[in-house]
Amino acid sequence: MMSPLSRRSILKALACAGLAGAGFAVPAHAQSFPQGFSSFAVDVSVLKAKGLGPYADFVADVALDELRRSFADRTDPRGPRLVVRLTGVTLTPFPGGDGGFRWRGGGGGGHDAVEGEALAVGRRGEILARHPMLAVLDANASSRDPAEQRRTVAVTQHWVRWLRRQI
Repeated sequence: MMSPLSRRSILKALACAGLAGAGFAVPAHAQSFPQGFSSFAVDVSVLKAKGLGPYADFVADVALDELRRSFADRTDPRGPRLVVRLTGVTLTPFPGGDGGFRWRGGGGGGHDAVEGEALAVGRRGEILARHPMLAVLDANASSRDPAEQRRTVAVTQHWVRWLRRQI
């Protein structure tokens, strides 16, 4: 007997389908990433091209800080560089459940998400491994006080922490 699909498995399937449709190769499991990285970098050029300017820089700073914290035990000067390319940040307009979609009769709060990919980049600039990923987080804020900055920090850190689990 098949077990019922969880919300996480449904979201993952949708994310993989979306990334595959965008030209990304979506592996069944993360490609073989090295265990150690010489340095960390965050590329938000796609976000800047979308006109997000200073907000993109803020997202990059948050992601880089969390990369350094989450991967602190995986630094190795001989390893490749871990580059995170963030391509989308979505903050729901209904963080507190004041409208929007209601799931199984729940509170109706929305979800925030970050989309991007991780790249292991060798010394000559070659891509050794890549891992596209979408991370979704429940938006926990009142629609009267949406706290976009706090929510951006939370969902970006969530993305990096999921990356740590994936690779």
